[in-house]
Amino acid sequence: MVGRVYSVAFQGVEVLEIDVQVQTSAGVPAFHIVGLGDKAVTESRERVRASFHTLGLALPAKHITVNLAPADVQKEGSHYDLPVALGLMVIMGVLSPEDIANYTALGELGLDGSLAPVSGILPAAIDTAALGRGLICPAACGSEAAWAGDLEILAAPNLLSLVNHFKGTQVLSPPQAKIPDLSLKTTLDLYDIKGQEMAKRALEVTAAGGHNLLMMGPPGAGKSMLAARLPGILPPLEPSEALEVTMIHSLSGTLPEEGLIRLRPFRDPHHSASLPAMIGGGIRCKPGEISLAHLGVLFLDELPEFNRSTLEALRQPLESGRAVVARANAHVTYPARVQVVAAMNPCRCGYYGDTARECARVPRCAQDYQNKISGPLLDRFDITIDVPEVAASDLVGNPAREKSADVAARVAFARNVQRERYKKMTPKMSVLTNAVADGDILHTAATPDEAGQSLLSQAMEKMRLSGRGYHRVLRVARTLADLDGTDVIRRPHIAEALSYRRLPLVKE
Repeated sequence: MVGRVYSVAFQGVEVLEIDVQVQTSAGVPAFHIVGLGDKAVTESRERVRASFHTLGLALPAKHITVNLAPADVQKEGSHYDLPVALGLMVIMGVLSPEDIANYTALGELGLDGSLAPVSGILPAAIDTAALGRGLICPAACGSEAAWAGDLEILAAPNLLSLVNHFKGTQVLSPPQAKIPDLSLKTTLDLYDIKGQEMAKRALEVTAAGGHNLLMMGPPGAGKSMLAARLPGILPPLEPSEALEVTMIHSLSGTLPEEGLIRLRPFRDPHHSASLPAMIGGGIRCKPGEISLAHLGVLFLDELPEFNRSTLEALRQPLESGRAVVARANAHVTYPARVQVVAAMNPCRCGYYGDTARECARVPRCAQDYQNKISGPLLDRFDITIDVPEVAASDLVGNPAREKSADVAARVAFARNVQRERYKKMTPKMSVLTNAVADGDILHTAATPDEAGQSLLSQAMEKMRLSGRGYHRVLRVARTLADLDGTDVIRRPHIAEALSYRRLPLVKE
């Protein structure tokens, strides 16, 4: 007899069905797990043995073989503990095969028989619901699984309660999906920033169109403060987007307690972050920072201090919206549609251009420092601005300032205009913001009037814009027109968009 239980394996955000087969045979008592499992999988036998001992069950004095099929797929993680235990219980007659025939099981066993939470519950639940099965998972993961929709969920705190449920002596209540209260989220407000009106304008345009932003200025000018307040003016995630983002964080094991992620992610890795930490990878090919920031903001402070190879690895995901991790034994793709916001000083000392404080190596120090950023990477920033020092009059006085809520209302209006426009042009909703419009879609949506086209043609020659730079100017101009509530891109929109294309490289 073979006890069979369904489980899953993960390859990026893709869910693969795993058939956990348990069999006992005559021979020397032993417990083997086969099927290309990692260390956590092979150690499962000790956790299963200890949890059975807690329940008063003894493993059969036979040769026990557990096969994880298909055997050529890499199995990783501790979530195979529960399906192995359930398969053994079928073999031992504790449960009948019909009890678990229509369920997918995930869970890590404690030595006392408790079920500990595991990562990847939400994508597993969505896949299980599509197959028409139920899900067995730890109680701590029940609310996360409930977001998958209409499926039967058995969220058990321990192995004993699960057995009692199947025996009819105990009933496991269906878990309820947690709804995060967005009003409790404390976001930083633009009202806190005095001065820097041009930078605030650039931040609004960045949020409205989903553009990439590079800020350059001396220390203490407020670059990090501005970036930290960008999430406060971005619209919340749509339901489908929230599920997509939550799935990535579920796979990485970084899902917050409230479950579903409703606010756009804001990731700010330290400049010492390695390439696998940024793009994804490692032993288990987990998502990197650029994927954890999917549909949100990736903030790179002190941009030139990042490793050169790490920065260059961002170029392909920024264009394609996907982070591809290629290994000899795995080829994994994670979504990575992000807004990159970066900040940097003009030189290593930070005071290039200030004759009173700049060092004796100018302009050479600024050239060396800024040349750490390659031209192709700079070309991927739609908006590049200078953030000067805040004037003393702004700090001491009390100038009129807008709150984030006021700016967020204008951003939401522009985003809604874009959504309605591209809904008609792309039925599959593959384009939602101006920043990702391309090809014929961009040509149709962002053709300027005659005066604007004339200015853009002149700028192409004088500024030596690349093809990518030309299209990014059009995207920013389209966003500026959306903020103004007009369908026509006019000369002032092109002029402002061109002003954001100034590259910060120092010339001899």
